[in-house]
Amino acid sequence: MTEAAAPVVRPGLGRMALYVLLGFSAGLPFYMFSTVLALRLTEHGVGLVVIGFFAWVTLLPTFKFLWAPLLDRFDVPGFARFWGKRRGWIMLSQLGIFTSMTAMAFTAADRSLAVTALFAVLLAFWTTTLEVAADAWRIELAPTQDEQGPIVAANLWGYRTAMVAAGSGALLVAGSAGWTDAYLLIAVAAFLPFPLLVAMRPEVEGGGGRWVALVTGIAASIGILAVTAAVTAAIGWGVLDLAVWAGISEKTNVTRAVLGVCLLPFIIMALMLPKIRRAPPTAWFRKSPAVGPYIDIFWRYGLGALAILVFVSLYRMGDVLALTLSKPLVKSVGYTLFQIGRADGAVALLSSMAGVALGGWLTTRWPQAWTLTLGAILAAFGNFGFIWLAHQAPGDVVLYIATAADQFGNGIAGAVFVVYLSMLVNPRYPGAQYAFLSGFAFLLPRLLAGASGSMQGVIGYDGFFLLSGVLSLAAILFVPIIGRMQPRAPDHETI
Repeated sequence: MTEAAAPVVRPGLGRMALYVLLGFSAGLPFYMFSTVLALRLTEHGVGLVVIGFFAWVTLLPTFKFLWAPLLDRFDVPGFARFWGKRRGWIMLSQLGIFTSMTAMAFTAADRSLAVTALFAVLLAFWTTTLEVAADAWRIELAPTQDEQGPIVAANLWGYRTAMVAAGSGALLVAGSAGWTDAYLLIAVAAFLPFPLLVAMRPEVEGGGGRWVALVTGIAASIGILAVTAAVTAAIGWGVLDLAVWAGISEKTNVTRAVLGVCLLPFIIMALMLPKIRRAPPTAWFRKSPAVGPYIDIFWRYGLGALAILVFVSLYRMGDVLALTLSKPLVKSVGYTLFQIGRADGAVALLSSMAGVALGGWLTTRWPQAWTLTLGAILAAFGNFGFIWLAHQAPGDVVLYIATAADQFGNGIAGAVFVVYLSMLVNPRYPGAQYAFLSGFAFLLPRLLAGASGSMQGVIGYDGFFLLSGVLSLAAILFVPIIGRMQPRAPDHETI
């Protein structure tokens, strides 16, 4: 985190356009298994506590470090032979996104919440896998902070544009034609980048013919998608049986239990740190391809790694909590799907893009501590805006102001946060370490988001959104600490 002046390196327009496309690919599905799904369940009479449980679907991206090493180590048959490792995984993920969202479209009546949950989890899994591959590629292509700022802004422009388009478009279509058509529309839109990737030049010299690679890749992908769906269904069945056995229902207040679970990762990591710091480069856990990339973070930062993880957990916590109940709140005040859809259109899109652009620009000119602090403050005020909205008579202007404040704050906070996480990564393990850091950043917030319905029942909407904003501001307390941290010098480990 040095603040010395350095020449600004600007990536080419081709690379910027590529990451707008990749951000678009990953952003379209996100609202469909989170915010839009929460509104869909609300329309079908599902209670807030159960809707809160569905927020745990968004936990899946926080565990992406469990399978991220597979993306660094293995290729997708067929696709990788012509388009390379990273693009191969991106293409497989797009097929997974399309099939999962199509399945959600044809089960849009939500007659079985278990089936709805299954396809939502699959959609979250393949969306996350696409992000892992794209993030690893981004860090490889742009290893410095000056390069990261513009390319992160381009990626988030695509991502947030797609999120807003998906949310707004889905709600407008659902309001007139129903949820099935809404999900089918977004599924088709999410698949549009696939043929563009197919048309791109080969990455692997002598990789064989394009069409042979495509047919082989699609055949292999069908098998991988089927196995993934079967394994997910089996695990889900076991989890539901365990929940029934534990007596968890829509009347259960899980807040205390979730808070207890949130403390476990920090306790475990604190106990392991002394052994990790003393470990020589020949230690099996430092050489292991499965856990070595993650151990490296704690070996390099020591006790500072705990401060980093507390900071990243707090930084986006308010936004994650607000995302879970913001649309149910707006709906409860009296706004229609059409009004929410219009607000999620141009207003949210322009505000988000402005925030991302400002955040990306500031990372190339301001010290990192300043940009992180500004992002936390603006994100908190975006959350407080929902309290103001709840006490105003329903009207388009009120909704537009609250939406703009929320999206602008999220945009700038998201941009500076991605750059910060990227600079923590050891370039030797770009995919695995970024997956771990970005995943852990949302682990505790999304655990708490699953208890959001229970929390709202106790403290109300005002208390809930006040808490979400205060948690964003709390991250600022750690900025002076993390701003002075420097990683430990390498000890020439051979892995």
